[in-house]
Amino acid sequence: MDSLPRSFNPTKHLKEEFVSNLTGSSMLKISALLTTAPILVLLRHSIGSETLTDADIKETSAKKKDSEIIASKNLKAYLATLFVDFLLIVLPMVLLFTVLAEWIYIGTILLSLLLVFSIAVKRSPRVPRLEGPNSVRTSISSYRVGTMFITCLCILAVDFRIFPRELAKTETYGTSLMDLGVGSFVLVNSIISRQARNVSSSLTWWKAALKSTSPLLILGFARLVSTTSMDYQVHVGEYGVHWNFFFTLAGVSILTSIVNVPPKYAGVLGSVILVGYQSWLTNGLNVYLLSDERGMDIISRNKEGIFSLLGYWGMYLIGVQVGYYLFFENRSPSVSRSNDGTRIRVCLLSIMFWFLTLLLDWHVERISRRMCNLAYVTWVLAQNLQLLAMRMLSDYVTGGKISALEKAFDRNLLASFMLANVLTGLVNLSVDTLFASSISALLILTAYAFTLLFVMGIIDFYGIRLKFW
Repeated sequence: MDSLPRSFNPTKHLKEEFVSNLTGSSMLKISALLTTAPILVLLRHSIGSETLTDADIKETSAKKKDSEIIASKNLKAYLATLFVDFLLIVLPMVLLFTVLAEWIYIGTILLSLLLVFSIAVKRSPRVPRLEGPNSVRTSISSYRVGTMFITCLCILAVDFRIFPRELAKTETYGTSLMDLGVGSFVLVNSIISRQARNVSSSLTWWKAALKSTSPLLILGFARLVSTTSMDYQVHVGEYGVHWNFFFTLAGVSILTSIVNVPPKYAGVLGSVILVGYQSWLTNGLNVYLLSDERGMDIISRNKEGIFSLLGYWGMYLIGVQVGYYLFFENRSPSVSRSNDGTRIRVCLLSIMFWFLTLLLDWHVERISRRMCNLAYVTWVLAQNLQLLAMRMLSDYVTGGKISALEKAFDRNLLASFMLANVLTGLVNLSVDTLFASSISALLILTAYAFTLLFVMGIIDFYGIRLKFW
């Protein structure tokens, strides 16, 4: 028995310390880094339709024939398209988020100039812009996929020294790239949710809650059991001892099902909840949540995850009203808002939330992802709406409107996140990520991104949709 390893993860404590006590980066640097993602996607679109011959492409959907021309006639052509997506979108992202992060301002400026030049060269007054619901729907899908792919990339990259520490999650207050992850996921789901679309369910509230939360609860308990049994590193300060990301999503879903309000009033309720929660924080709750002391009861051991639910629920409700206002309030195709009008509204909302973020961060309480305070919520809204506005520039880009990469992930968004978590766990249990050289780390991250992309691509090619509810 003495010959058996004591732990599956002998460097567990070192890895936990590696992601602890971090203070983050500036909001400007994070914004510049994230801006590169939609720019890379738009650049890919500007040359995408010219990388394949007419014999290699076919229309994948009669309803989306104007916006989704994907190489899928045969597997060889489809894989070739995926490989081009990997070279033009994924690989640059891996480099920019790791070895090139120090030069991110220069990189963002150069990519922006390249995009402007591409639009100016290829733009022709004889080529009509794609307008209407299909274009907006494609932009939202692309924005969701971009957010998910960045999250999938970072959850492994953070375990390597090649990933700048300023981009890893902050301990108490501050902003970082990874701090945006869970908030962005909640917001993305709220903007296109059934509530935002004002789609009523035929089920009673408790049946609807059970249907929407049971898969998340199963995933949450599965993660808890797997991390405990395999002695996997878990930073307790993120959510608590037993809590995790899936429990947060399930909690938000349960609260939303219990208190069901029309989408045009959801933001009002969300604002009331957030203001009340912020008042509670500034009157002493923040001291309790940021303290390292924990009792033996379940609430104390998971205080961050449980109390931050109020912040995420308020964020979700505001996202519901934002999505309804921007995309679903007027459902009549004959009088639907133009893309230009929607784009302007997105930009104005982003500016408004940026202003609120700076005001709250300076005069109320600094941004804290750990507590999901009011400043954090407005920051997530501001940054995500900014990215969505940039992605909506696709109307000005001549070429394909959605890549094979985006389509593959959009069809199986949650499945891609689950696969990324599995691959991340396998890498951590088989590689000493803390002591990997920069070259080794870069190769591993590239192989990880390549595997994730092509597995999801193959699943999409064969028409498999992994729905969990």
